[in-house]
Amino acid sequence: MQDTSIIKSTKVFEEKISSNLEGINKQSRNYIKDIITLINKEIGINKILSILLFGSQRAKSETAAVSDCDLLIIFKNRVSNHHIKEIEKYFIALEIKHKFREFNKKLSKKILGVIQQTTGIFVSHFLTKIKYWEEANFHKIFRVNKVFSAVFAPRNIVLGNVLTNSTTLYGNDLKDKIRPKIQVTFIEMIKSIIMNLMISFFSIVISFRKKLDPTKYQLEAIKWALRASNFYCFRDSESLEKITERFVSFEKPRAQKNAKRFFTDFLNLRKTPCNDMNFMIRCPFRIIKIHLKAIIEKQLIKRKSITRILPQPAIPDRTFLLRF
Repeated sequence: MQDTSIIKSTKVFEEKISSNLEGINKQSRNYIKDIITLINKEIGINKILSILLFGSQRAKSETAAVSDCDLLIIFKNRVSNHHIKEIEKYFIALEIKHKFREFNKKLSKKILGVIQQTTGIFVSHFLTKIKYWEEANFHKIFRVNKVFSAVFAPRNIVLGNVLTNSTTLYGNDLKDKIRPKIQVTFIEMIKSIIMNLMISFFSIVISFRKKLDPTKYQLEAIKWALRASNFYCFRDSESLEKITERFVSFEKPRAQKNAKRFFTDFLNLRKTPCNDMNFMIRCPFRIIKIHLKAIIEKQLIKRKSITRILPQPAIPDRTFLLRF
């Protein structure tokens, strides 16, 4: 009898979000449906306030072979931390089932798994409570290491990207609750440079072990360098194709050809990953350049805004040509 009620409520739940799953690839749709069944069975749909799908797998967004399916599930406060930790293993099992995570007993892969869990990179589910969401408590929302997130993570940039690049699959739209708390500063950009350079150099260090998929870490570093820098300038979340076009346009005419070649390689590798050492060696330099171009562009945008606000003189200065 209980199984019947679970199946019935799951079906109702799926019907509510079915329209929001249009345009999402089959792999992600099946993963989300299994997540729904799991939540309903282990916790109950009535304890969920909102489910957000963000990142490159959301509807009408770009797809890539190295992408995961990012879900942020916000529970009511009465769901215990212990209960959330208990169901974590089932979420991991579903990620493995739907090929968003690899299962491997080798020590090297386990170490990579710890790194991924610590930083939130290549994790496809984030479970949190409404109180942490309203506080914009970064490490509690994404369940990452508290010290690492405080020192290295560009927290407001990441949260800002989630707000502008997400779809509410179920429940209330809770984005406005934390939007006023997102304050992106120059320090955030410094953290973004450091974090993405760390990932980039890490990728180069493990490049001799092709089985560790070093390229995907390099691609992730470039992706977040672009997204962070773009958000810093424009506060939007365009497709990576559009963002790369913007950053090519920031270059001087002579440098645009090289920039375009690099970003073309980047987009192609996201679709068909392979170990390209030439590309990987260029990445650290490009990460720095992306951020520097964004900082310069932001200053130009600020100057233009100030110029528009300042009142113009009734008579232009150039009319006073007399010399005494």
